[in-house]
Amino acid sequence: MDNRGTFGSRFTATMAMAGSAIGLGNIWRFPYIAGKYGGGAFIIVYLLSAVFICVPIFLSESIIGKSTRLGTFGAMRTLAPGSRWKWLGLITVITPLIILSYYSVVGGWSVEYLFKAVAQAFGTGAAGAAAASVAGAAGAAERAEFASFISSTWKPIIAHSIFLLANALVVLGGVKKGIEKFTKITTPVLFVLIVVIMFYAISLPGAQAGINYLVDADFSKLTAEGVLSAMGQAFFSLSLGVGTILTYASYMRKEDSILATGCFTAGFDLIFAMIAGFAIMPAVFAAGIEPGAGPGLIFETLPYIFTVMGEQSPVLSGCVSILFFLTILFAALTSSISMLEVGVSYLVDEKNWSRGKAILIVCTGCWLLGILCSLSFGPLSGVNIMGNSIFDFCDKLASNFLMVLGSLLFVLFAGWKMKKSILADEIAPDGSSSVKITLFKILYFLIRYVAPLAIIVIFITNLLM
Repeated sequence: MDNRGTFGSRFTATMAMAGSAIGLGNIWRFPYIAGKYGGGAFIIVYLLSAVFICVPIFLSESIIGKSTRLGTFGAMRTLAPGSRWKWLGLITVITPLIILSYYSVVGGWSVEYLFKAVAQAFGTGAAGAAAASVAGAAGAAERAEFASFISSTWKPIIAHSIFLLANALVVLGGVKKGIEKFTKITTPVLFVLIVVIMFYAISLPGAQAGINYLVDADFSKLTAEGVLSAMGQAFFSLSLGVGTILTYASYMRKEDSILATGCFTAGFDLIFAMIAGFAIMPAVFAAGIEPGAGPGLIFETLPYIFTVMGEQSPVLSGCVSILFFLTILFAALTSSISMLEVGVSYLVDEKNWSRGKAILIVCTGCWLLGILCSLSFGPLSGVNIMGNSIFDFCDKLASNFLMVLGSLLFVLFAGWKMKKSILADEIAPDGSSSVKITLFKILYFLIRYVAPLAIIVIFITNLLM
C-alpha cells in the first residue's frame, strides 16, 4: 500500500484538491449565473450552500479515502465487505472518465486558443475592423471563427489529443513527482494569473458595469430557480460525487487534518470563482458585449476584446491574451488530472497494473469517446441520443445524474453505514476540545440529514428540467 504514494504535506494535498475543484466552470459559469440571479444575493446562497451542504459531502468523501488509503472501489470494498456498496465505487470510477472524455475536448479548445495568443492571432487592426463592421455585432468574426474551428474535423481532435497527452504525462509521474509537483506550482500560479487579469479588467473604461453586475445584491432576481442554481454551482464546483476528492484524500498523510483541508479547499474555490468573475465580467461589459452562458463566453467574446485591444496596443493585447488562455489551460489541467487519476488508481489498486499501462488504457478510452464528442459539433452533429448531441448527452449524464447519485451515496454511506467513530477520529479524536466535539456533532448532523435532502432536491430538479 505504501507504493501508492503520499502527498508530502497538507499544503500540497490542499493545492491538489483545490486544483481539482477549480476548473473551467469557475471561470465562465459562476460569473454569468451570479449576475443572472442577483449578484451578491446569489453569492450569499452559494456561500451558505458550500458551508452547510458541500463541505459535509467533501468531508464524507475525504474521510472514506483517507481512512482506507484506497481509491473509490477499494474503499467501498474495505469498509463494507460483501455488500453492494462496491457498486458505488464502480460508478465513481466510470463517472470522472466520462467527464474527462468531453472535458478534454474543451481543454483542447484552450490549447488551440493559447497557440493563437502566442502567435498573436488576436489584435491585428484588420481583424478588429472586420469584427466591428459585421452588422454592428461585436465579436461576430470571432464567433464565426470559433464555430468554424469546433465544427471542423481534425484541428479539435488534435487539440483534444494534446490536452489528454499533457494529463497522461503529469499522472505518469505518480503522486509525488507528477500530481503533487504539478499542482503545488500551477495552483498558486493560477491564482496569480487570474489576479493579474482581474486588475487589468477592472481598470478598463466601462468596467464598473461588470462589477455592478456581480456584486449588486438584487434579491428580486433570487428566484427558486436561482437558489437551486446556487446550490448546484457550489455542488459541482467542488468536484463532488466523482471520486476525485476521495482518491486524493487516500494519498494524504495520517497526521493531516481533513477538516482544515476541506475548509481551505472550499475557501480557495469560492475565492477563485469571485476573482474570475471580476476578471471576466468587467472586460465583457467594457467591450459592450452582453454576457452569455457557456464556454462561448471565453472562446467567442473574449478574443474580440483582445482584437479591439490590439488596435491600440498589439504588445499589451498579446501579453494579456497569453496570460488569459494560459490561466484557462491551467484551470482545465488541474481538474482533469484528478479525473484521470481516479481511473488509474482503480487499475493500479485493484488490478495490480503498472501506472503506465493503466494510463494508456484509460487515456485511450477517453480519447476515443472524446473524438465522438468533438465530432458532434461537426460531422456527427446529426447524431442524437435522447434528443441531445453526443457531447451534451455525456455532459448531462455525468453532471445531472451520475455526479449527483455518487454524492448522495457517499453521504448516505458516511452518515448511515460507516462507523461513527471513524468520522470522529478524523474531525474530533480523543482528547479534542469541546469546540471540536461540538463541531463534529454539527457536521455529523449535516452529513446524515441536511446534505442528503439537499442532494435529493438537486436530483429531482435535474430530472424535471
